[in-house]
Amino acid sequence: MTSWTLALGLAFALALPVHAQKPSKDGSDTYFQKGEIHDLRLVLAPEAEQALRDAPRAYAPFELWVDGRRFASGGGVKLKGAAGSYRDYDDRPALTVKLDKFDGTTLFHGLEKFHLNNAAQDPSLVSDWLGSEIFRAAGYPAVRVTHARVRLNERDMGLYVLKEGFDKRFLARWFADSKGNLYDGGFCQDLDAPLELDNGDGPSDGSDASAIGAACGESDMVKRWRAIEPLVEIPAFVRFMALEQLCGHWDGYTTNANNYRLYFVPGGKARFLPHGMDQLFGDPLASTLDMPTSLLGGSVMKRPEWRKLYRKELKELLPRIEPKALARKLDPVQDRIQAALKKVEGDAAAVQREHYQALVERIAERHNFLTDEVNAPEPKPLVFKPGVAVTIKGWRTHSEVEDARLESETDDGVEWYIVECGPSGRCIAGFRKGVLLGRGHYKFTTTVKADGVEALVEDGAPSRGAALRISGSTAESFLEGSGTRELSFEFEVAEEQGDVDLVLELRATAGRIRLRQDSLKLVKLGSK
Repeated sequence: MTSWTLALGLAFALALPVHAQKPSKDGSDTYFQKGEIHDLRLVLAPEAEQALRDAPRAYAPFELWVDGRRFASGGGVKLKGAAGSYRDYDDRPALTVKLDKFDGTTLFHGLEKFHLNNAAQDPSLVSDWLGSEIFRAAGYPAVRVTHARVRLNERDMGLYVLKEGFDKRFLARWFADSKGNLYDGGFCQDLDAPLELDNGDGPSDGSDASAIGAACGESDMVKRWRAIEPLVEIPAFVRFMALEQLCGHWDGYTTNANNYRLYFVPGGKARFLPHGMDQLFGDPLASTLDMPTSLLGGSVMKRPEWRKLYRKELKELLPRIEPKALARKLDPVQDRIQAALKKVEGDAAAVQREHYQALVERIAERHNFLTDEVNAPEPKPLVFKPGVAVTIKGWRTHSEVEDARLESETDDGVEWYIVECGPSGRCIAGFRKGVLLGRGHYKFTTTVKADGVEALVEDGAPSRGAALRISGSTAESFLEGSGTRELSFEFEVAEEQGDVDLVLELRATAGRIRLRQDSLKLVKLGSK
């Protein structure tokens, strides 16, 4: 063991940071913990409404009314959301509110910036609240969450999830210095892509963020780990990954390079902040031991000392999702939500109650599953018999666009995966599965049924419709038009064992594909 390895391992054993949120001086903690669910009316002039139709991501002026009384002017509102949650202004949009955008000075419960989420992907209305509570209780920075009844002029939009914004007020409650660079990870953008700088007094060229991406691109793993360690607060990042995985946050940074913020502590290292936690506990049986596909997640988990720390964190944090303990925290929130929804026309209260109960049941199922998994031995490479194919199960969705259809369905007892282009006419989406393989040459195959697939053209070259590949590679065979054929992709694992992300995808402007799930197979051919 090198002196560098020994020193680093000792540092991890002694210095796992736990942060405490500074108590608010403005009473906002009380509001988020047990405050009333306000009636928020956003009053917009006709020209402001039209501006949000024409340029939804740009702020338009509005007045804020709270519980029937004029509360503040000089604020701005814009539309927000990505895959699955974005809605047009005349629909039921998710909103970002900035009360000082147009010279406003009034704060709402200590907030200058907040979000009003339409919960399009969370009919229980509590997933974001739950994620925030779990992270903050574990000493990890996360924005606070509550609820509000929302109206746009005279339109009653129903109950929304109200989330604190990522701004300097938020940063000041968690960090000694709030002047560092804060980046928005964007939609499915990893650290090798330019990130949007929200605020901060650090480098304006994004060099602090791009340095991490460059470090993760180093081919020599020892050099990669040496390059990453001075840039990222590794113990905190390991805790971040463990919390995301325990909560089944499949759409977070660890597994999807999505829904995150990146903060550079002045004079310190980068910290990841959780975001977009509206789909937690969706799959109770999602493994916490699969290799992450995100650049930093995969790089960190491939180092034995760091992975050992991750396994330790899983065990220590598991009580944070103990069902009875969570129920004691969730029940008062659910009572407030139900009281508010009973004032809304229709069956909103009954629908939410049904989805809430389903979430509670999934939490219990997940806790039972993880109680066994956190004590399981490290995964071993798949075992192959010569020439015998292994069926690969447990695929997860992946999309780089907002409107692709990704589903599984059963037809006459046969299970299928479906990928279909959406109205935008640009589909880059499909399913992925991480597998641990020993050294050797492999062939990945499946049978695909295509219907009206038209190739997507990017950078002057067609992407050729449906294809198989592994992450980081280019497909070798494709399927366009309509019909059925077998697709295959061959690849080599050069190291003793390697984590490989299998990818089946559709890159097209129109059409859909169906893949029979039991046809997704992998066979070991030997070594070249």
